[in-house]
Amino acid sequence: MPAIPTIVHLDADAFFVSCEQARDPTLVGKKCAVGGSERGIISSASYEARACGVYTPMPTASALRVCPDLIMIRHTSGLYGDVSRRMFDICESLTPIVQRNSIDEGYLDIGPCGLKDMGSVEQAVRGLQRRILDELSIPVSMGIAANKLVAQIASKLRKPRGFVVVAPGGEAAFLAPLPIGRLPGIGTKTEAALSLLGIRLVSDLFARSERELAAAFGRDWRRVLELGRGEDQSPVETESEDAKSYSKQETFSADIGDFAEIERVAKGMLDELMAKVRGDGAKVRTLTVKVRYADFSQASHAKSLEAPSDLEAPFYPLIAPLLRAAWVRRRPLRLVSVRLSGVASGPAQMEMFSQADEKRRKLAGVLDRLNRFGRDSVVVHGHQLGTSPARNKKKDT
Repeated sequence: MPAIPTIVHLDADAFFVSCEQARDPTLVGKKCAVGGSERGIISSASYEARACGVYTPMPTASALRVCPDLIMIRHTSGLYGDVSRRMFDICESLTPIVQRNSIDEGYLDIGPCGLKDMGSVEQAVRGLQRRILDELSIPVSMGIAANKLVAQIASKLRKPRGFVVVAPGGEAAFLAPLPIGRLPGIGTKTEAALSLLGIRLVSDLFARSERELAAAFGRDWRRVLELGRGEDQSPVETESEDAKSYSKQETFSADIGDFAEIERVAKGMLDELMAKVRGDGAKVRTLTVKVRYADFSQASHAKSLEAPSDLEAPFYPLIAPLLRAAWVRRRPLRLVSVRLSGVASGPAQMEMFSQADEKRRKLAGVLDRLNRFGRDSVVVHGHQLGTSPARNKKKDT
């Protein structure tokens, strides 16, 4: 029996915009983008808008200059996560081995499907692509290959609604004519630097000596050659910790340089996220704080607890150190983000001396129920009193 490719990479096309277009079909075919106000950034742009020079993450003000008739859409809270879950649920109707890599990307291993030839592989994956479009009105691009590396590159090659199959054994030939920037880990700046060395295509790697490659890539040059040949042994992971997280970010109407105010904003977001964690009956272990400067550069830092928790108290002491670690450039910030990951669900193991935590949990549950009744919080923590008017919430995912 001939070898067949069994790894699929799914990449939703302009996902946030596609979700909004599915909700409002009058937006289909128009130049539109999802993002914040003029001080925000473009989170997702339709391909019609991209043809006019709109891209992500582009400042909204710049996008409106290059495309004055751009239709701006505010983020719809809860929509994208819901559509993402439904999309991957459809994928799991084809195969149980699905890695939800992010809200709009994932991998499938169709090995358990019993497909016997290339024709049946293409038919099954095209059927999945068509079903997602029919049921959710979400266009997706598919890459099919023998491993995750090549499948991921293939899915992004002919967007939107791309469908690229790389036969086993053809990985190196498939990658050879592609720009070197298609390989993971080679960003725009690195690609430009390599171009000056005459390394523009993947095939150019194999025309260089080991000394030249070592000078260009350092000690990682052998791994770069492996990538250029399309070699990858990583499996499709059905339990992706990164895909299970709670996050919230806020863009300010004016840049803020006051540490205490930023810390208070971060604690407020933690309060909101922990209510969602408790509502899901889950616990989290890792806290990540991200900051973004006026020039859109950003940095983040993370810390994990020894044991997962569904209470704010263990995470409060982490916020200030994480903020200091991430905010290394003492310049005002335009955005701060908080992310909770390392999600654990199900019944927790009984712990000694946990009466204090149990009391806090009961109190938190009461506050959560009170705050559900109104759009604004009925009860807030002390650190949220006197919130600055400079805060302007933009995104909640």
